[in-house]
Amino acid sequence: MNAPTVVLALLAALANAAASVLQRRAAADEADSGAGMRHAAHWMAHVLRRPFWLAGSALLAVSTVLQAAALTVGSLSLVQPLLAAELLFTLAVGSLVFHHAPDRRTWLAFVALALGLGLFLGAAAPTEGRSAATPGRWLLVGAATLLAVVLLVLASRPTRGSCRAALLALASAISFATTAALMKEVTGRIGDVGAGIFASWPLYALAVAGLTAFVLLQGAFRAGSLTASQPALTLGDALTSVALGWVLFDEHIGLGLRLVPEILGIALIGAGTVGLAHAASQHETWDKGSGGTGTGGATASRSAARTRSRREP
Repeated sequence: MNAPTVVLALLAALANAAASVLQRRAAADEADSGAGMRHAAHWMAHVLRRPFWLAGSALLAVSTVLQAAALTVGSLSLVQPLLAAELLFTLAVGSLVFHHAPDRRTWLAFVALALGLGLFLGAAAPTEGRSAATPGRWLLVGAATLLAVVLLVLASRPTRGSCRAALLALASAISFATTAALMKEVTGRIGDVGAGIFASWPLYALAVAGLTAFVLLQGAFRAGSLTASQPALTLGDALTSVALGWVLFDEHIGLGLRLVPEILGIALIGAGTVGLAHAASQHETWDKGSGGTGTGGATASRSAARTRSRREP
């Protein structure tokens, strides 16, 4: 593997994990004002002003720069799966920010996910392909990814909690993978057209896809715990990126005998995902806000008030 690509991608994963934790902290500290678009807009207007959210946004910008640098020197199907290291970084940073470490089952599930992705990448050995795709391919890919995102958002509407967070995170993951593919397209064209890149469509499609991914991610943070949203986000991004790298840029992965460790890696990913979903359904409080006005604090205050009222004569 290309060492600079690996280092840049892992640094991007660390910055992304820290950004997710800080923005989830801001979301958890902000009381949910109810369902519907008006309440969601009111909630977001408040959360965007919180210091934790602003710090997370700054780290997200750093992660984007590091990711763009990695995509300039490496393939999409290598860079994006490496960003799945953010799973473990999320637990480590989250334990510090929330002062509450996840339980052993959650750690084991995350480790299984990380090992599965590492095994898959090591066996697949993604190769560098074209620096830019043909417009005809982009038309089909754009339609397919848009349809997938719309269907996931529609499926999330009647759900709540972990299920909603996972569905919105997966929709965000597909959008982020598309954003990364467009970012590679832009960096691949700059050498040929220079300043003319501002007159080409990929730059503006990149902005739309990035904004869509960002809005969906905030919805996932609002809906539920990081243990529900983060696996869908990082794994969905990684696997979608491998597919986009193959379809758009002619990047290839190893087959033949390499299919055995690749399938084993996918099995570990599946086992980790199932284990994490089971753990998340029972332990969704590790990343709740500690403030008295947040969701966790407000719930605790209401519970304490009910307890006091029952005890009073």
